Amino acid sequence: MWIVVLVVLCCGGLVVYPSWGSVFGDDDSARVPPPTATERNDTVPILRRAFESQGICYGWRLEDGYGSDDAVSVGSNLGDGIPVGGNPQCPRWVEVVAAVTYTAESSEAEDYASVTVQGSPDFEPSDLILVNTGLSRFDLNDDAFVDDPGWAVTRAAVTLPLLVAERGAASPEPVDTAAAPADPAPLKDAGSDLWRDRWGWLIGAAALLLITVLLVTVGLVQRRRQSSVAATVPAQRRKGTTRTPEKA
Repeated sequence: MWIVVLVVLCCGGLVVYPSWGSVFGDDDSARVPPPTATERNDTVPILRRAFESQGICYGWRLEDGYGSDDAVSVGSNLGDGIPVGGNPQCPRWVEVVAAVTYTAESSEAEDYASVTVQGSPDFEPSDLILVNTGLSRFDLNDDAFVDDPGWAVTRAAVTLPLLVAERGAASPEPVDTAAAPADPAPLKDAGSDLWRDRWGWLIGAAALLLITVLLVTVGLVQRRRQSSVAATVPAQRRKGTTRTPEKA
């Protein structure tokens, strides 16, 4: 009898034990935070411009790797919450998929992330792998996804158009030649550098030269006057001292 009771209790304990964590709160693992509204709203217009220039849909998908089937966040050039994979509006598409796993604090396992780049069948698998590898150039490694998954996944999404264009799978964004400004009119002659840089000194020198010429002219005129006066006075003196002859 006691053996049967012990067997029943052991079997019940095995059934109930896995659910203790959810009942008593032993599962203290954090959940993956989604991108903020600002991050999503800033990302969608960038992806939309890339689609208009390249004809490729770009998007992101963030998943909670801790046994969750639903995505934490999805988005694309079509808008927030709209995926690109299998969307009839996107015959050609590329998206970054990040699955982030946060382990319980009581666990010895570390948090980790798995990041892949997926695309429509017309893309070569090797190109998608190289695009995925290129994310590290923008510091979008596994640690970045673990530390800030929302920022990292949206940041990775906006780098996809550049990385895809580098692989030659899409043309870079074309330059709008119609909006290019016309050639600027040639500038007027700026004149001599000597005059532009030293005009103050030249004006001062010219003024001194004019003053010098004026002083010399005045001096010459005064000197001539003095010479004329000096020549007239002796003549007058000689005329005044001349004696008349005495009569006999």
